[in-house]
Amino acid sequence: MKIAFTTQGTDWDSPMDARFGRTQYFFVFDEETNEVKTFDNSAIEQEAHGAGPRTAQKLVELGAHVLITGNGPGGNAAAVLSATGVKVYVGANDMSVKEALEAFKAGTLKG
Repeated sequence: MKIAFTTQGTDWDSPMDARFGRTQYFFVFDEETNEVKTFDNSAIEQEAHGAGPRTAQKLVELGAHVLITGNGPGGNAAAVLSATGVKVYVGANDMSVKEALEAFKAGTLKG
């Protein structure tokens, strides 16, 4: 299973980014292979409208099954994620990526 995190950096100690559509990075962890990939999403800052759905599409392209974020995606982005089967977990605002993964595994994030 691939788990994607909205982050402000590219390593396990990076702080989570509470935003979804305009997150700085995606940090994608593949539980089966223990492989990590990151995606720089900062170019989305130039978009005036539609950042959420575009970011959701990128997340689907990255093959994520789960999204862990702070506040969660807006309505249009949430619809894209729901239609593609990506499960969204929120509440990881003040955590590092590593802490967010631990909270997810412990079942303490809101799904």
